[in-house]
Amino acid sequence: MSEVVHYERRGPVAVVTMNRPEYRNAQNSAMTYALDSAFARAVDDADVKVIVLAGAGKHFSAGHDIGTPERDVDLSFDHKAVLWWDHVGRSGADQRFARESEVYLGMCRRWREIPKPMIASVQGACIAGALMLAWVCDLIVASDDAFFADPVVRMGIPGVEYFAHPWVLGPRAAKEVLFTGERFSAQQALEWGMLNRVVPRAELDAATMTLAEKIAEMPSFGLALAKKAVNQAEDLMGLRPGMDSVFGLHHLAHAHNAEVGGDSLGGQTAQSMRDANRTGQGG
Repeated sequence: MSEVVHYERRGPVAVVTMNRPEYRNAQNSAMTYALDSAFARAVDDADVKVIVLAGAGKHFSAGHDIGTPERDVDLSFDHKAVLWWDHVGRSGADQRFARESEVYLGMCRRWREIPKPMIASVQGACIAGALMLAWVCDLIVASDDAFFADPVVRMGIPGVEYFAHPWVLGPRAAKEVLFTGERFSAQQALEWGMLNRVVPRAELDAATMTLAEKIAEMPSFGLALAKKAVNQAEDLMGLRPGMDSVFGLHHLAHAHNAEVGGDSLGGQTAQSMRDANRTGQGG
């Protein structure tokens, strides 16, 4: 099996690329921990000033892996994000809460605090759990054919685990995205303030690198402090406690689904979610 995450140095820029294009870069645990290792490598390299997160192939990412042959929900990995027990061997809400605290919410919070600027370079699909990856980055450059959605309300769940929607979209746009579950376009995301730039697909890599190299001209410590300042301001506006409260609602929904239907995902599969999401691009 090829490496699930590719690491490349381009001068002062580290390019970290999700590499499961045959599954639209769906994120299993192996990919999540490989991303964490790649980010740590970039942080520890003093010559790296900026980190770019990209996805190989046609799509940035279809989100969390809920149905590929390499789904590894029952495997243990070294814990790096939170102090909690391993999910393997646990059952019910205990199992899911432990895993998602570590692999989903915990990892994203860890990456948000990386002291180097991060740029997401997004093409094609950026769905559900993929929004989490893009949102932990400081800047997002998207191709004009990129599309976005958080359709998990179809599962009876109030949004993905890293619930940053009201802060990155604004309250009314966040409600529209969640209430409809529909795709929204790169242009709509730009108008809502979620994206920094939208460029033609053929220019995505070059435009991302141009921005990264421009940022890399700034002093590293100044960049780190500026990033921390903005993150602290977001937290003072309620990002972190708000996310904690919604994470509890997220797991209440999983438990409710399991209790009334025997399936924590509300009967949805990767295929059913994809089919429902093909209703067209909203906005």
